Amino acid sequence: MVSDSVFTAESSVLGKSWQLRPYNEMHALALSQTFGISDVLGRILSSRGLDIESTESFLNPSLKTSLPDPSHLLDMDKAVDRIVKAITNCEKIAIFGDYDVDGATSSALLYRFFKNIGTDSLVYIPDRVKEGYGPTAQAFAHLKQQGISLVITVDCGTTSYDSIAAANKLGLEVIVVDHHVAEPKLPPAYAVINPNRLDENSPLKDLAAVGLCFVLAVAISRQLRQDGWYEKVVEPDLRYCLDLVALGTVCDVMPLTGLNRVFVAQGLKIMKQRRNQGLKTLSDVAGLSEPPSAYHLGF
Repeated sequence: MVSDSVFTAESSVLGKSWQLRPYNEMHALALSQTFGISDVLGRILSSRGLDIESTESFLNPSLKTSLPDPSHLLDMDKAVDRIVKAITNCEKIAIFGDYDVDGATSSALLYRFFKNIGTDSLVYIPDRVKEGYGPTAQAFAHLKQQGISLVITVDCGTTSYDSIAAANKLGLEVIVVDHHVAEPKLPPAYAVINPNRLDENSPLKDLAAVGLCFVLAVAISRQLRQDGWYEKVVEPDLRYCLDLVALGTVCDVMPLTGLNRVFVAQGLKIMKQRRNQGLKTLSDVAGLSEPPSAYHLGF
């Protein structure tokens, strides 16, 4: 094991000592030779404790190997059954989103998914000043008047006890898709998909709401496939939603580890293709003249 200065630099401009984390020299060399990477990167990966198998997934993050079965999340199957019923019966679905980037991308992802499978839905984003954060009884009443029977809240709803109770009295059913830390008491929603429920053991606790919406879309699409829905409708390729997932994940300042790292790595590849007209326009307005990176998404 060794520990030395970084590129002969003993300290930073502020006088802080620069040192590499301890690493195994032979292990670092093996990683460099196995994966054709630089000695420096081999040392960094070794210092992080990555072995050959974990290094492969780290350097080449893949949904195929990293995405868990959506059904492991509490209430996921219950929510999927209700949403598929709404799709089959041509019910009108509302997506109630938060007004930040995570809420906006979550709303856009589900709206695009429903549109691609031939299902009618609308997006409701509350006014930050007039309505504040999260769903309100007034907003639910407005949606009811528009013929909505099922509301999916994204990036909000976990602590909306009174407003969801009011929705129930109106005859609305509410599915919460959120990632904010929950309290022991859950709202009286039809289903609450939240990896940060106190009774939840999911490994996906660092996902942003948009990442959860992607997992939900995967689960819905799987059920629709089993039900024969795609015999009459072209099955959408959900990978093309990953640009939205990457944007929401980075802008919500979620750690880029595990599944988040896969989402962002693959989402940047999709974003580079400039398929999404909205993101394409934003890139042009921002003067982005190079392939997007996590830096560009955040700043």
